[in-house]
Amino acid sequence: MMILFYIALLLLVLYGMLFQFYRIWWKQLPDFDINSNDQPAIKISVIVPARNEEAFIAACLHSICRQDYPSNLFQLIVIDDASTDKTYEIASNIIYEGIEVVCIKLSQTENNMAPKKRAIETGISVASGELIVCTDADCVAGLNWLKNLAAYYHQSKTIFIAAPVKITSGESILSKFQALDFLTMQGITGAAVSKKFHYMCNGANLAYSKKIFHEVRGFEGIDSIASGDDMLLMNKMAKQCPQQTGFLKSSAAIITTMPASNWKQFFNQRIRWASKATHYNQSNIFLVLLLVYLTNLSLLFILMAALWQPIALLYFILLCFLKFLLEISFVRDVAKFFNQQFLLPWLLILQPLHIFYIVVSGFFGQFKSYEWKGRKLK
Repeated sequence: MMILFYIALLLLVLYGMLFQFYRIWWKQLPDFDINSNDQPAIKISVIVPARNEEAFIAACLHSICRQDYPSNLFQLIVIDDASTDKTYEIASNIIYEGIEVVCIKLSQTENNMAPKKRAIETGISVASGELIVCTDADCVAGLNWLKNLAAYYHQSKTIFIAAPVKITSGESILSKFQALDFLTMQGITGAAVSKKFHYMCNGANLAYSKKIFHEVRGFEGIDSIASGDDMLLMNKMAKQCPQQTGFLKSSAAIITTMPASNWKQFFNQRIRWASKATHYNQSNIFLVLLLVYLTNLSLLFILMAALWQPIALLYFILLCFLKFLLEISFVRDVAKFFNQQFLLPWLLILQPLHIFYIVVSGFFGQFKSYEWKGRKLK
């Protein structure tokens, strides 16, 4: 028992050191300000892949069409991925004067292992913009979203931009858990990308050069993986242009999305994300994921040991509290950026659930197929 305790304690110390680096890097990353004398005239193509999103698609597209960005400098491309509901009908009826809205409905195909990548590639094939911006159909953008992306792209000379995403927290434990977990991942993303320590992003809010997309041959080489239209593509581009990736730390650039509506949907989503872990070609992110997984696995083993050694429950509680102390400073800083400080008390309360979720999703992400948007994927 004591050997397992000391192993978990050692892993937690390493885990805590990693979080302190993330905290330092996050605080060093400046908030982006648009240069008032610099008004970039960059043509943008916004691509929204959508499948069975009739409940959210209208709000998403309206938020994009109402952007404070010249209407002649962006187009909106909606790719309906063989929806079985009214997504395409709703999207095709969105009309804004002066804004080019293109709606394409894809047919259902067999043996399509990466449907979202197929949808994005279709969108890029008709895109006229220099900058490709991707978001999801259940997301809502702020008024200055595109203005900030364009300005950052122009000023920083980056070819791939990871931008912030926020999950709306409701009254349920599930929504609070997702919002807290996600803001932590977003903070790690910003910290790691800013220092080029490892590359992370989320497909709900990212942008990249269309020219570089073609230069790296798009999704070629990763097109057999269901997930990874975001991080695996970022890795491809970062490999070609390692110093030209960045994280846009701007509250005006935050995309807001809804939490998964139930636990099954949540775990399917997280298993989908975890399924790409073994496909990263960078050692740092693999080591980080391994450390996080082993730390949580060791804590879960101690909890299980309490079934025959009751003292193990006390060890588990003490280690959970230590984990909370190691995380709280970093999470507090990131929560302030996302204006979600009200979630901080839940960081301690939800520690056991977080440990269980990391172990389960990480394990099944490597071995289990999952259901997403009515499809069975692996």
